[in-house]
Amino acid sequence: MVNKDYLPHTSLTRRIDVGIDYIGKLVSYIWLVLLIVIVFNVSLRYLLSEGRIEFEELQWHLYAIGFLLGLSYAYQADSHIRVDVLHERLSHRAQAWIELYGILLFLLPFIALILIYSVPFVASSFALSEVSPSPGGLPLRWLIKASLPLGFSLLFLAVLSRFIRVWVFLFLQASPTPGVQHGSE
Repeated sequence: MVNKDYLPHTSLTRRIDVGIDYIGKLVSYIWLVLLIVIVFNVSLRYLLSEGRIEFEELQWHLYAIGFLLGLSYAYQADSHIRVDVLHERLSHRAQAWIELYGILLFLLPFIALILIYSVPFVASSFALSEVSPSPGGLPLRWLIKASLPLGFSLLFLAVLSRFIRVWVFLFLQASPTPGVQHGSE
C-alpha cells in the first residue's frame, strides 16, 4: 500500500475523509450480517432441507451494498488495488502527477457515466414498483439498485477529496512538505 500522508489536507478534505471513514466503518458491519444470513440459510438448507429464496437474495443485496458503499472507504484509505511495482519507486511528486491524471482521465469520467446511467435505472425501477421475479423473492428492487448511485456518489466525494489534496500538493503548497524534495524528483 502506498502512503498518501505526504498529500496535505484542507478543512474540506478532512471533513470529507472523516465522513467517508465513518460510513466505511459503519458499513463494515454489513459483512457480519451477511455472514449470519449465509450461515442461517445454509443451516436451513442442510439441516431442515428447506431453501429460502429471500435469504439467497438478501445475501446478494448485502454483498452489493457492502461492496458499493465500501468502494469510497477503500479509495479514501488507499486500500484499493494498485500496481506498486513502479509506483512505489517514483517520487511523491511523480506519484501525485499520476494520481492527478488518473483521476481526471479515468476515474471521474467513469464515475460520471455510472451516475448518469444509474439514476434513471433506479427511477425506472421505483416507478414500476419492481420486485424480484423469483417466487418468494424480495420486494422493493429499486432499493438495492439505489445503492449503485449512492455508492458512486460516495466514491465521487472520496475522489474529490484526493483530487483537492493532490492539487494542493502540486500547485498550491507554499513550502515543501518536510522530508519531500521538490524540483529534482
